[in-house]
Amino acid sequence: MNRELIMPLSLLFGLVAFGLTAKWYVMPWLKSVSRKRALTPLLLLHSFRYIGLAFLIPGVTVQALDAGFTIPAAYGDLLAAVLALVALIAVRLDWSVATPLMWIFNIVGTLDLVNALYQGGQRIPVGDLGATYFIPTVVVPGLLVTHFMIFVLLVRQPPNWRIEPTS
Repeated sequence: MNRELIMPLSLLFGLVAFGLTAKWYVMPWLKSVSRKRALTPLLLLHSFRYIGLAFLIPGVTVQALDAGFTIPAAYGDLLAAVLALVALIAVRLDWSVATPLMWIFNIVGTLDLVNALYQGGQRIPVGDLGATYFIPTVVVPGLLVTHFMIFVLLVRQPPNWRIEPTS
């Protein structure tokens, strides 16, 4: 197989697998629970986006990667992790700014992933990713699908959708 096709094929398979899992298992549950319970696991997942900082570490990657990719990808992921935690706190504490914070996190986080995929495809030879290869092929598809789920919840559910006590 052509080596250059492996990355996009892996990304596609990840999107399909995470998308089907979301459609068949996760979304039905998310729609059946309160806003707080629905958003909590999605935001917690995104709080691990600090893992993108691994792009900055030669040795984890085969060699130092192009800064035009690594700087925005690593710090964009870190920003998304911080925004996810802030939005999570706002949702869990029922702050009035929870919905706007969710929109900000979700838009910034999605744009960060799309930009990183584009910049990585333009600037980074696939073989140079080293151990970080799993980030765009496994982690990013899951994150993109969860961003989509959050957009669906934000659009379909009014800001005042049923709040339940913290459990």
